[in-house]
Amino acid sequence: MEPLEDRAHAFAAAAHGSIDQRRKYTGEPYIVHPVAVAALVRSVPHTPEMVAAAYLHDVVEDTPVTIKEIEQEFGLEVAELVGWLTDVSRPGDGNRRVRKHKDLLHSAAAPPAAKTIKIADLIDNTKSIRAHDPSFWKVYRREKMALLDVLKEGDPTLWKQAYSQAR
Repeated sequence: MEPLEDRAHAFAAAAHGSIDQRRKYTGEPYIVHPVAVAALVRSVPHTPEMVAAAYLHDVVEDTPVTIKEIEQEFGLEVAELVGWLTDVSRPGDGNRRVRKHKDLLHSAAAPPAAKTIKIADLIDNTKSIRAHDPSFWKVYRREKMALLDVLKEGDPTLWKQAYSQAR
């Protein structure tokens, strides 16, 4: 791994670990998800900054870490990617459908590198949700298909994999 990727992995593990964040269905330490997302990103054409952002993609959303801290630690390019991967909706914005639509519009405007990471995130989350929560899978599948419509500029190999999971 590149030093940037190593640092991002360690930073994400510490951030998620600091709040003892766990995967919803398995109880595993949360870092298993960013590691899986980074591996998917690494499997297609990528940059070290994309892999770093894959490790960090949930840090701002889920922990006390800020985008400014990401920028100070990893640079502007990684911080911008993480910003594109961070939900912009807030609970006060309305019900789940309203919030997810707001987040979809944010994802639609993202650059291709961020879309590639988002697709990898969807692939890994789909595996968990389909296996452990069939009733939520129906809701998530609809949201995922809508997201995939706006993520077509991401990596085509990952996009096809994500699409085939949801069929």
